[in-house]
Amino acid sequence: MIQSRIAVGAGGLWGKGFLEGTQSKLRFLPEPHTDFIFSVYAEEFGFVGGVLLLVLFGILLWRIFGAGMRSKDLRCKVLAGALGSWIWFQVVECVAMSMGYAPVTGLPMPLFSYGGSALLAVGVGLGIVQSIHLDTLRPYQESEK
Repeated sequence: MIQSRIAVGAGGLWGKGFLEGTQSKLRFLPEPHTDFIFSVYAEEFGFVGGVLLLVLFGILLWRIFGAGMRSKDLRCKVLAGALGSWIWFQVVECVAMSMGYAPVTGLPMPLFSYGGSALLAVGVGLGIVQSIHLDTLRPYQESEK
């Protein structure tokens, strides 16, 4: 946990550069590819890169919640809200874990950490949100039966 905070602080404003982080390269960080991926990213790309990554996640979440809000079906609204909340919680937990504000739980950062099953689950969730979004673009049609 201390090494994670050191890695985030060592990045400074602009970072050390891609693949130039010392905390992960010298193996001071445990599980740098999963649990502490944000620490590695913040060390290599700095404060600006960390904020940019969080802004990109914010845009993704804004789009997910927006797709749910535009839907006319209550089930789609709830599903998009749940998927957005799930991704939001994982991002917040990963960042808080890297900064030492939350215990190390092993949750991956969505679309960023190494992990096949987590990536598959988030991909399926984003596919569902895309389906909800496309459903709102089509005019509602009653079945002809």
